[in-house]
Amino acid sequence: MLGIVGYGCYIPKYRITVEEIASVWGADARKIKLGLLVEEKAVAGEDEDTATIAVEAAKNALKMAKINPSEIEAIYVGSESHPYAVKPTATIIGEAIGAGNSYTAADLEFACKAGTAGMQACFGLVEAGFIKYGLAIGADTAQGKPGDALEYTAASGGAAFVIGKNKVVAELLATCSFSSDTPDFWRRPFEKYPSHGSRFTGEPAYFKHVVSAAKMLCEKLSCKANDFDHVVFHMPNGKFPLRAAKILGIAKEKLEAGLVVREIGNTYSGSSLIGFCSVLDKAKPGEKIMLISYGSGAGSDAFAFEVTELIEEKRKLAPSVEEYIQRKEYISYTRYAKMRGKIE
Repeated sequence: MLGIVGYGCYIPKYRITVEEIASVWGADARKIKLGLLVEEKAVAGEDEDTATIAVEAAKNALKMAKINPSEIEAIYVGSESHPYAVKPTATIIGEAIGAGNSYTAADLEFACKAGTAGMQACFGLVEAGFIKYGLAIGADTAQGKPGDALEYTAASGGAAFVIGKNKVVAELLATCSFSSDTPDFWRRPFEKYPSHGSRFTGEPAYFKHVVSAAKMLCEKLSCKANDFDHVVFHMPNGKFPLRAAKILGIAKEKLEAGLVVREIGNTYSGSSLIGFCSVLDKAKPGEKIMLISYGSGAGSDAFAFEVTELIEEKRKLAPSVEEYIQRKEYISYTRYAKMRGKIE
């Protein structure tokens, strides 16, 4: 049975509210909150980066998997905020978790879907029999230019998944992808902050890819999108996933368990994956989950999972998403700007 053997997340404790950011720029916080359906976002501390977030998430996934780290034979870390331009994050993770030396490693980058690309790679290697266990991680410390719309949502956090065939908590039923050259979001070398196509990021970008990937997945399984018990889409804000669900005829309550963007913001490569962890924290054996990521540039990876009986026992072995959401400390914009390197 190919699937998720263990999962874990990590969300920094620091939070900044939409009101706090809006007050600095003289913006209407109420209007922004209604437009984004986001209340606050998670912020990485001075001593936190994508590597430290990934390490914590990986340790939690390994606790649940209950395997020796040396059995991990592939480590893929998806992010658009790797600490080094030249030096892999993946080997830092391998060293920190005690994976030994017999593993293949790579850093992946595809905007907010780099983590799910790592999952697909691990699923393929395990299914082919090349490795026993793989570790796929999506983590980011997202940045938004001061005063830009992104600043209200660009957040920090990540999730990790041990993938294998033994004692899985969620079986993989199918996966597929939909990709195109749609430049809705980009960052040139040496530029500190990303640029985006504003409204262009919605219709020809996010919705086209997410909806198309979902339809492809349903065709492979001969089902309808609303047949799934839980659905997780990439969450750039709170409105986009709900609109995608409406287009696909999915009841909005099926998104509720994974719609974490309202409390933590958009964690980029960790966004759909933390939402997936949140669903696994609450799902019952036999329930089916649709997971659709989205990465600008552009593409979506789609997955269908079925939760197994082991979920009830194993999810108690690692901290839940809700525990991390509730563990928070609010900060001022001044401290936020310092922590995220906006003041030089």
